[in-house]
Amino acid sequence: MPADSETKVEAAASVLREDVSQVFATRGDPARCWCQYFKLPNREFQNATAQACAGMLREQVQASAPGPGVIAFLDGEPVGWCAVEPKPAYSRLQRAKVVTVGRRQKPDDASVWPVTCFVVRVGIGGAELRRRGCERLSPRPVARVRKGRVVMELVVQTTEKAPTGR
Repeated sequence: MPADSETKVEAAASVLREDVSQVFATRGDPARCWCQYFKLPNREFQNATAQACAGMLREQVQASAPGPGVIAFLDGEPVGWCAVEPKPAYSRLQRAKVVTVGRRQKPDDASVWPVTCFVVRVGIGGAELRRRGCERLSPRPVARVRKGRVVMELVVQTTEKAPTGR
């Protein structure tokens, strides 16, 4: 990848709807969730279709500036998404013990902006290209775009399933 590639991060409300859709694409977890997991009660999320979740995200982007997240661009192409907005926007975080126990922040502290979702677009080729997109979506650059007092990362550790022998 050329060293002079341009990367930038823009608030979701300031980009084209197609740019957001292109990042979420049509496969994988992002294409199913559309960053609604932390916003909806469990039963409602389980019953929601991908199309309904996509519509909810579109409404959220249109309803508030700067919107519920940021989009990373590499050479003008949308390559990534990071959901970050005031904590009260995430109903699950109001009840989540991992977030509220042992923290000084109140569960509804609007000056705390959790990073709840991080997506690199399906089909982005090359490790260097993915790395550059991810760097632009890390909390430090996101904090420059957003105006929260605290940008809070939620770390979820996952493990891979062992391959089954045949």
